[in-house]
Amino acid sequence: MVKSVILKKNGGPEVLELQDVKVGSPGPDEIKVTNHAIGLNYIDTYHRSGLYPIKLPSGIGLEAAGKIDEIGSNVTELNKGDNIAYASIPLGAYSQQRIIPAKIAVKLPDGISHELAATLMTKGLTTNYLLTKTYKLNAGETVLFHAAAGGVGQIFAQWANSIGAKVIGTVGSDEKIKIAEENGYSSIINYSKQDFFKEVMNITKNEGVTAVFDGVGKNTFQKSLACLKTRGMMISFGNASGPLDPVNVPKDIQPKGLYLTRPSIAQYFTNRKELQTGANEIFEKVKFGKIKVRIAKKYKLSDVKQAHSDLEARKLLGPAVIIP
Repeated sequence: MVKSVILKKNGGPEVLELQDVKVGSPGPDEIKVTNHAIGLNYIDTYHRSGLYPIKLPSGIGLEAAGKIDEIGSNVTELNKGDNIAYASIPLGAYSQQRIIPAKIAVKLPDGISHELAATLMTKGLTTNYLLTKTYKLNAGETVLFHAAAGGVGQIFAQWANSIGAKVIGTVGSDEKIKIAEENGYSSIINYSKQDFFKEVMNITKNEGVTAVFDGVGKNTFQKSLACLKTRGMMISFGNASGPLDPVNVPKDIQPKGLYLTRPSIAQYFTNRKELQTGANEIFEKVKFGKIKVRIAKKYKLSDVKQAHSDLEARKLLGPAVIIP
């Protein structure tokens, strides 16, 4: 028997239950993995709360890194003992050991630890698709990124800087300004004290930005649209402040001919080849120092309720991991 977090009903962190579960043998296209580090991501709170509905009871967690214990009969690209990472459905990463489809696993290169990989998959792949696929960021552009001190935000600015772009970042507290500065934001706005629309327009000399990357959602959406140049793109990829209100296309989009998209990892990494290629691009940037990741906090699996409470209260000053 191994420990796993089970979700039987939606609600706050208190609904997360740590239980003993039995793990059998993998099917033909599956692998059995012992997790050494588990990624903590905001989307986990959406699954727990019911904002993103899932069939219950269910495991929880999309991302982890570990070592393969056993492979299925059809698995040829992976071997027992390989160090791997994953960030995909099925849910259930909050566990000591589990069985997953082989197609969602990527091999870890030398120099990338389990703990580092568990912070890089979801956040790194998100950054990858945001600025290389959803919106192909170019040198010389100025864009806006909300939640600059968060896990994705820290990677995003470093990656954008390596391209030669400038990023204006917003944070929710003065404590997070230093973190954003350390990760390369050209300007930082505390939107709990300042009107970020006015600040962005001042920074850009009333030109606005070519794109806004918004994982905050409800509290930032309308002013983000106002920050955009004509034909600018609004990339909405999260709901940290709550779900979005309905969009009024004639009022919100039409006046400046804006583009609006709501992307996710699943739409850009649809098979194992795409996934491994995307992960390798991230690992390469980390190995060559283009992206540096500092793990802000480590939790035990038994502390999962506290981990979710800290995540939702915005107490984490960077990526965190759960050590099973």
